[in-house]
Amino acid sequence: MIWRPELIPHVVILVPAPDRFTNVRRFALVHSSSNLSAVDARDGRHIVLQDRDGPHRLWLREQGRRSGMATLVPLDGDVPSRLAGLQRFRRYLDGQPAGPLPRTWTITRRLRERLFPMVRTLDGHLAGASYRKIAQALHGSSAVAGNGWRTSSLRGQTIRLVKDGAAFMEGGYRKLLRGGR
Repeated sequence: MIWRPELIPHVVILVPAPDRFTNVRRFALVHSSSNLSAVDARDGRHIVLQDRDGPHRLWLREQGRRSGMATLVPLDGDVPSRLAGLQRFRRYLDGQPAGPLPRTWTITRRLRERLFPMVRTLDGHLAGASYRKIAQALHGSSAVAGNGWRTSSLRGQTIRLVKDGAAFMEGGYRKLLRGGR
């Protein structure tokens, strides 16, 4: 539930609006929804607001229920994703369909199916298992025995899964959080 908002560009960062902005929505709108999960942390409140079109991730920095809301959009390389998250949230607040999550925010089916074997192979590798043992655990002993191991496609696939799992472990998972594939 808690995430690092600086790594997920579509998180909407909500802060109190300046005093002169009197016609802005209040934080009470966010707190009154029954479709939310929230965790209070040292850096503010982290909220996942469920919507039929996909979740909204919000980070409420200093907030009071009676205060007006404003958004903070860091001017970095992720501005388009940040604005897309903000536009979806504004449509939600307006009672309109927020629209589907952008494709870059979701994990493809192919990657989703590959993540579990990547973690399994990495776990085996870190435990000291050979590539052959890992392949046997994934595909069965008979599948591994049926091929010449040095030239086997299962060997190459196992090695790639271990390498990709290690890359994810060493920070590549952040690419997923940012919407990269």
